[in-house]
Amino acid sequence: MSYACSTFDFMVKSATAPTVVSLFSGAGGLDIGLERAGWHVVTATDFASHAMETLRASQAAKIQIEDQDMAHLEGTKLIEANVLDLTAADLRPDGARKNWSPDLLVGGPPCQPWSSAGLQRGLADPRGQLIAHFLRMIGELKPKFVIFENVRGLVTARGEHGVPGEVLLSIQRDLEDLGYASRISTLNAADYGAAQRRVRLLLIATAKHSLPDFPQPTHSREPGTNLLPWRSLADLLRELPAPSPDDIVRPKGLRADALRALMPGTGLRTQGKVMANRPSGQWGYRQDAFVADLSLPSRTIRAAGTPDWVRLPDDVDLRRLTWRECAALQGFPAEWQFKGTASQRFQQIGNAVQTDVAKAVGLAVKASLNRGAAATSPASPPWPDELTRRVHYTKAEERVNGHLRVRTRAVREELAASA
Repeated sequence: MSYACSTFDFMVKSATAPTVVSLFSGAGGLDIGLERAGWHVVTATDFASHAMETLRASQAAKIQIEDQDMAHLEGTKLIEANVLDLTAADLRPDGARKNWSPDLLVGGPPCQPWSSAGLQRGLADPRGQLIAHFLRMIGELKPKFVIFENVRGLVTARGEHGVPGEVLLSIQRDLEDLGYASRISTLNAADYGAAQRRVRLLLIATAKHSLPDFPQPTHSREPGTNLLPWRSLADLLRELPAPSPDDIVRPKGLRADALRALMPGTGLRTQGKVMANRPSGQWGYRQDAFVADLSLPSRTIRAAGTPDWVRLPDDVDLRRLTWRECAALQGFPAEWQFKGTASQRFQQIGNAVQTDVAKAVGLAVKASLNRGAAATSPASPPWPDELTRRVHYTKAEERVNGHLRVRTRAVREELAASA
């Protein structure tokens, strides 16, 4: 376990900004958005050494927070450690009272156990069990608010009884046992000004304050609304400096001609999977072989060194989005000091919380905090209809194709184990 903290008077700063303890911080996307919303991250921790190198270097760079006279991670206590080994005492700022509690505890435990891009082993994956330690920290620190972020796949994740939606319901019940009501939703980063279509699950919880609504979208794909139009990938790329030649990757090998023949917004198809209700096969696009439509926000930035291909008007050939461009799509400041190999940088960027969404949610939670404690204890509202429908669809689809999916998953696990 290692610590890093700049010389800073914690008590002075915490008196002017609400405080945050950040778990599973990664490269700091969630923390950046919250600090832009006026929060002060007093402690941030992660197990990945390259992510912590990024946070330490970015802290040392004293990168200005948008529209504020302070720097990101100014005075933040940075802890490189496994959450299994941490206690509330480790996370409290130096000099704080023994019973000190943050205004907000945030985190996004690793999403791979629930992600459609992985094996979706859920609680069978040791990383899926880190949610229990996130809940443990809530019980130990007793924050006024909690923000939990994860992939949309967690909505239908199965628990010990194999029922879709069981994991998320269990998290909410565990929060209720700790005295916290919670509200859940899925938010698309493009609806909040990002040039990226990135849908993620968000949960807000509180014990004594009013449970805030999720922020209303500021942007829309639909014309004729009072909202701003979605921000396109082309819009963002025009604002960025030309990429370094060292970062440019061109297509080569057997797929090069096939990639160059693709229309924007399409990709090379995966092999179809025959299912009971899809006799012609269920297919999709290869994650590493898709040509972006520049007129739309980008697709979701993934934690892999194979982002989408782009063909810019002044370029004669395709190239992949660079890691710096992916960082910009995630909303990181241009000066953010990513460390590690190119692969590790892509991983940090793809695993991060998109900062525009983080800021919007942070503003909503801060408004509830500023209103003070509620007269009555909050209650958890029902799930939004969209999430309930998703669970019902998953149950129905499981009855039809579940046996085929089990077989496919077994094959994938065997291949992964032998690799």
